[in-house]
Amino acid sequence: MPQIDDKLAPIYEEVVRRNAGEPEFHQAVREVLESLGRVVAKRPDYLEDALIERICEPERQIIFRVPWTDDKGRVQINRGFRVQFNSAMGPYKGGLRFHPSVNVGIIKFLGFEQIFKNALTGLPIGGGKGGSDFDPKGRSDGEIMRFCQSFMTELYRHLGEYTDVPAGDIGVGAREIGYLFGQYKRLTNRYEAGVLTGKGLFYGGSLARTEATGYGNTYFTRAMLQTGGTDFDGKRVVVSGSGNVAIYTIEKVESYGGKVVACSDSSGYIVDENGIDLDLLKEIKEVRRGRIGEYARLKGEGAYFVKSGEGSIWDVACDVAMPSATQNELTGKDAKKLVANGVIAVGEGANMPSTPEAIRTFQQAGVKFGPGKAANAGGVATSALEMQQNASRDSWTFEQTEARLATIMRDIHDSCYETAEEFGAPGDYVIGANIAGFIRVAEPMRAFGVI
Repeated sequence: MPQIDDKLAPIYEEVVRRNAGEPEFHQAVREVLESLGRVVAKRPDYLEDALIERICEPERQIIFRVPWTDDKGRVQINRGFRVQFNSAMGPYKGGLRFHPSVNVGIIKFLGFEQIFKNALTGLPIGGGKGGSDFDPKGRSDGEIMRFCQSFMTELYRHLGEYTDVPAGDIGVGAREIGYLFGQYKRLTNRYEAGVLTGKGLFYGGSLARTEATGYGNTYFTRAMLQTGGTDFDGKRVVVSGSGNVAIYTIEKVESYGGKVVACSDSSGYIVDENGIDLDLLKEIKEVRRGRIGEYARLKGEGAYFVKSGEGSIWDVACDVAMPSATQNELTGKDAKKLVANGVIAVGEGANMPSTPEAIRTFQQAGVKFGPGKAANAGGVATSALEMQQNASRDSWTFEQTEARLATIMRDIHDSCYETAEEFGAPGDYVIGANIAGFIRVAEPMRAFGVI
């Protein structure tokens, strides 16, 4: 396991002590601190005024009760969270996740990652994250509406276009954003379009926002491939997940000549040796809200389904792996299998989907590895572009927004690549992303004094 610099080790020990029982948050902090030894060796002034300690401590943590009534008239109780982690670069910005696994540690890990991700975009947005342990799966539109209205009834007092701007994440799509925005509008008696992003196109949303995270990961991963003199053309690709991120990763990879042969959901994964039929996948997941196994049944020849627990999607041989489902889905064992099968690049479409052991395995094997805080920054970048359009009462074309996204992702890649070289770790995008993001946040924090 990589070591934390002796000067930073006490900071990590204090984070673990003060945030007991939050392993995902510990993992996210450790990964950043492992990179920062190179920075403090050159710039020991970053150790002054507890700057790094302050970055590891959220500015504000909000936990609240969310009571709502189901379709049978029974009162249900969930827990809501919003962690406003760092506002040095702008208003807090980060998604809302509705999933049974959500707890304060998960939200803190996501919020911490969001600080550096948002900084890498070069746009004026801070880092935050939120959500609830509510599970929208199997719930009616009426139940989801009542939950969202109750959730926003507490959260709205902490939001604002200059304060905190949530977006969607797992379990929070256009439907949920609509209900949340409607309740915010009702409670505040004002049309503050910039307070939520990922909105519908008819009420302030941005073209290309739906596609942004998947497209952005593809741009970043393609840039990594190009540093080795190759591209997606003719490559076998595996993309985990089958939600927004995965679907639009598949779409953009296929546009570059890659062949995506597998994708998944919580029930298992499908393999289609002829390449994923994107129209069929969209019909199943976006229209029917069905399970991935339906794909194999409807597609027929060349496609098959493997149930969850009976195998891993990472057993499927590929040139490029793009984990796009959830945290720690790709283990060290999976990474060894991918390396044995000849993988040459990994681009993280989800937040921290690879375990530390998996990352080490890829790096030791010389596999190009794009960490989520860089590779999947396209979603939040386009959210910031949506905020820009809302602020100017403007609406850009799809082509305008996608062009801006492509430029931002190329700049993020180049910043990570060049920073890694500058700090003596050529080709290490993890170190490059962590250091570049840290410096961009640390400088305004120093300028503001001890706050």
